[in-house]
Amino acid sequence: MDQLDTALRLLAATATGMVLGLNRDLEGKPLGARTLGLVGMSSALVALAVTQIPEIAQHPDALSRAIQGIVVGVLTGIGFLGSGVILRYPDKGTVQNLTTAAATWATAALGLTCALAPWPLFLLGAATTVALLLIEHRFEQLFRKRKSKS
Repeated sequence: MDQLDTALRLLAATATGMVLGLNRDLEGKPLGARTLGLVGMSSALVALAVTQIPEIAQHPDALSRAIQGIVVGVLTGIGFLGSGVILRYPDKGTVQNLTTAAATWATAALGLTCALAPWPLFLLGAATTVALLLIEHRFEQLFRKRKSKS
């Protein structure tokens, strides 16, 4: 991987996180553009860094173990960050911000994918995630309108 490709992957992971965070900002949810931009960037940065260490990069088994450790560590840490935004209201019987928590986890996964996988896989994952956040809201509004009419 050359320096231009590395830089593009880091920037793409950051930009994707910021787009997902912007969606959360516009919905008035916690964890906005800066936070998810940092999640995407840091996930990609750690994954890219390990591939640049000659002792690891030259040995497929070592690279595989390092990447497994990164995936487990990053996604576990992101789980704690995401769980911090989940609010449960027992008196109302509701839970809020699950989508924001899931978007945090997805941003970390997209950062890792951007760093390590072919571009088409990353782009498909990013497009699917953005579409899901945008389209889901439209479906929810449509069903709420139908429910309130009946």
